[in-house]
Amino acid sequence: MAKAAPTLSLKDQLFNAESLGDLADEFAAGVDGFDRDRFQALALSGVAERSLLECLDWFADCIEPYLAADFPTMADQLEAAMPPPLDPELRDDDFGRFIHAVPGVLAVRHGLEDHRDRALDLLHSATQRFSMEFYIRPFLNRWPDETLARLAVWAGDENYHVRRLVSEGTRPKLPWARKIEVGPERVLPLLDMLQGDPTRFVTRSVANHLNDIAKTDPDTVLTRLERWEADGRQHEGERAWMRRHALRTLVKDGHPGAMAMLGYAGDAPIDVALAVTTPEVALGSALEFEVTLGSDTDLPVLVDYRIRFARPNGKSGEKVFKLKVAEVKAGKPLVLKKAHKLKANATTFELHPGTHGLVVQVNGVDRAETSFEIV
Repeated sequence: MAKAAPTLSLKDQLFNAESLGDLADEFAAGVDGFDRDRFQALALSGVAERSLLECLDWFADCIEPYLAADFPTMADQLEAAMPPPLDPELRDDDFGRFIHAVPGVLAVRHGLEDHRDRALDLLHSATQRFSMEFYIRPFLNRWPDETLARLAVWAGDENYHVRRLVSEGTRPKLPWARKIEVGPERVLPLLDMLQGDPTRFVTRSVANHLNDIAKTDPDTVLTRLERWEADGRQHEGERAWMRRHALRTLVKDGHPGAMAMLGYAGDAPIDVALAVTTPEVALGSALEFEVTLGSDTDLPVLVDYRIRFARPNGKSGEKVFKLKVAEVKAGKPLVLKKAHKLKANATTFELHPGTHGLVVQVNGVDRAETSFEIV
């Protein structure tokens, strides 16, 4: 039997001879004296030993010798080497290519201290090719007032990638990114400007931003969503989607205010029965269980389940999983069946033999609980 081809890492998919060749072609076309082949060979040689984000700094190192020493001229060269902007007619999931992060790296490296405004201009151009969410953050920390003022202008930009940067670059818990010192209270007025945006790429970022804030300040998020509901700038379908997306962490936590905002009553009169059909489960097999919900009235329900994973040290760790969003009809029990795969090689946590717990949560309230064995 033939062996399956090895799966390429994300880094290898992003940074290879083809992608670095494209980057080399762009700089050769935009910068006089740029040695295309030399750059491609040198850049590619340093990929294996570096992490994904370290590669971006490395590519900037490889390009910098071909650029002017003074930053304003360097910025002009970087803009001349940029590919055409991403398609402005699209509305979502058009993140761009990681190879086009180089202008952001060099904007921070050479423009942060002495050429702030020109560096921000460069980020404005660059984010229309690849999101500058990592590279706006040093400017927020070094020049908070000036950078927030620029972001307020960008919130009304005609290009939706620029508008998205206003929200994404200021997220309190942006994955992979350095921490920013600007508090959410200073950024919320920018989200007020963006919450009515016609582009899902922007509103998803706004909702993700609120979800970040909700992890430490749920009341602020609920109050903001109520305000946006009242002002009616966004159409109801998108507003409802943003609420669900912004409150997803609070929903997993069973936060009463979040549940109520989404229309799920924690004190709903409902009967819940839980039955595990595989009380003993081997690693690599599935935990199978059945949840039966019954009510004398029609009720909207949001059903999650939590697994309490036992650990060898006697402690336990929990993880929440989605089960069903539905409506229970009066006098008609709703039966939900689930087969949850217990992976032997899970990457996020390690499973161990022993007694584990299963909890069913309805509208944020624990309604039924039992246990099962991993053998």
